[in-house]
Formats: sequence, C-alpha cells, structure tokens
Amino acid sequence: MKRIIAWLPDRVDTRLKVIAWAYLVGQVVLVGTGGLVRLTASGLGCPTWPKCTADSIVNTPEMGIHGFIEFGNRVLSALLAIMAIIAFVAILRMRKQRPDLFWLTLVAGLAIPAQAVIGGLSVLSGLNPYVVGLHFVVSIALVATCTAFVFRVYAVPGPRVRAVPGWFAAVAHVTSAVVAVTILVGILTTGSGPHAGDANAPRNGLNPEILQHVHAIPAYVTFGLTLVLVIGSWRYRATAVHRFTQYLLAVEVLQIAVGLIQANTGLPGILVGVHMTLAALLAAAMTAVILSLKAPVAALDAREASAADVVAA
Repeated sequence: MKRIIAWLPDRVDTRLKVIAWAYLVGQVVLVGTGGLVRLTASGLGCPTWPKCTADSIVNTPEMGIHGFIEFGNRVLSALLAIMAIIAFVAILRMRKQRPDLFWLTLVAGLAIPAQAVIGGLSVLSGLNPYVVGLHFVVSIALVATCTAFVFRVYAVPGPRVRAVPGWFAAVAHVTSAVVAVTILVGILTTGSGPHAGDANAPRNGLNPEILQHVHAIPAYVTFGLTLVLVIGSWRYRATAVHRFTQYLLAVEVLQIAVGLIQANTGLPGILVGVHMTLAALLAAAMTAVILSLKAPVAALDAREASAADVVAA
C-alpha cells in the first residue's frame, strides 16, 4: 500500500494531464454514443436495467444490433466510472495543495453513478422524454466539470483575480446562461421529434416545428454575444480568454450550420447526432471561456510589469 501511495502524483505531472484529457474525451464520446443509441432506435436494446435482459448482464445475439449498441453505451459508462476512480485517487496526495482538483474529481465521480441511475430509469420508464432529457443534462454537466478539471490541471495554483474588464465578464456570464437555455430548448426539441430512441417510445407532445424556431432564438443570441466576446478579447490576444472565445465561436458556427442543414433535410439521424456532440463541445468551450476570465495574481503582476517596461521604453 505504501508503494502505491508513493507512486501517486504529488504534483501535476504528465500522468495527471493524460488522465484529465482522457476523462474529458470520454465524457464527450459518451454523449456521442448516447446519441447513437437514440438515433438508431436502440434505447430499449437492453430492455431492463441494471441487467441487459432479465437473465443476462450482457447483450445476447438474439437482440441484434440494437442490443449491441445499447450495451456498448453501458460499457463506456462503466469505463468512465473506472476513470472517475482513477482521477480521484490520482489527486489524493495533493488534495491539500490543490483542493480545486480534489473537489472537481469528487463532484464528477459522484455524478457518474447518478447518471447511471437516471439512464436506468429512462429504460424502465420506456424512454420517457423528460427522463431521457435529464440524462442528457447530467452528461453536459459532466462535460463542463471535466473541462474545468482539464483547465485547472494546467492552471497555476494560488489566488486568482479577474483578468478582464467588468463588462466583458458580465457579457461572458450572460452568454453562458443563454448557452444553457439553448441546450435545454434543444433537448425539448429533440424530445418532440422523430428520434425518441425507440419506435414506440413516447414524445413530449410539443410541436417540433415550432420548437425548431424557438430553439433558433437563443442559438443566434449566443452567436451574437460570442462575436462581442471575440471582438472584445482582441486586445488580450496573448491570453487564454481570447483563444477560448475563438474556439467557442468556431463550435457555434459548426453548430448553426449543422442545425440549418438538418432542419432543411428532414432531420437525418447522423446530423442530429453530430448536433448533440457539438452541444457537448459548446458546453466545454463555454466553460473554458468562463474559467479564463480570471488569472493567477502572479501572472497578472508579470503582465503589468511587462506592459510598464514597454511604456517606459
């Protein structure tokens, strides 16, 4: 046991960075495989939970491709649970120096079994659209948490202060709220459409054509606010906030393009799946922007000193 404890990182190193990235990528991939389950009508490929059938933990050949897809998604969820344990254990030796990493891994680790239970309830409820929607909400929250974990792994520890003007921070926070509304309305829109996870699964009863237009409103507001952030961050071109606002804009351009194409081509399943995965990347990029609004005090002091030297010269 002492050897195991001694092997654990006592500072952020390559091992921890690899774990953090694997954790985040796994969460995004899980959103994609969850979309695959829904878009191939495999939501009840394993008709019960936690077993795949009443008599088998795994899928059987008789269940066909739907059972394989649904069980594969469950396997990935189990692998992410293992990853959560690995991430939590990996930061135990530095929990006093880096409490931020400790709490992020703890919150994400606790959310994963909650996610599994909600997934089980969605199966047991016959894919109730609101339970399935909650399943997606927790997935997005986990993507955001794992993004924060990656961000903080690379961040300089210690006190942090706002590194941008107050108006810029306010616009960024408003943008994040509108992003959340966009994702939530998108969940309702998907729940009203043809891709419910099973041919006999219930829809939420809302009008999908109206919801498509309603969904577009916060999406375009998000796009407009992001343009303000990109332009406003131009004077901070050497900082992380400028880079992450550009990433956010790039994801939104792709998201809008895919949304327009799918709306005008009868909602083909593959594009709906891409749209769902981009929603996860949108949440990740928005999280990174919010976290980059603050910078370590030491880094700001160094930047101000450099600026003063330039002025003096």
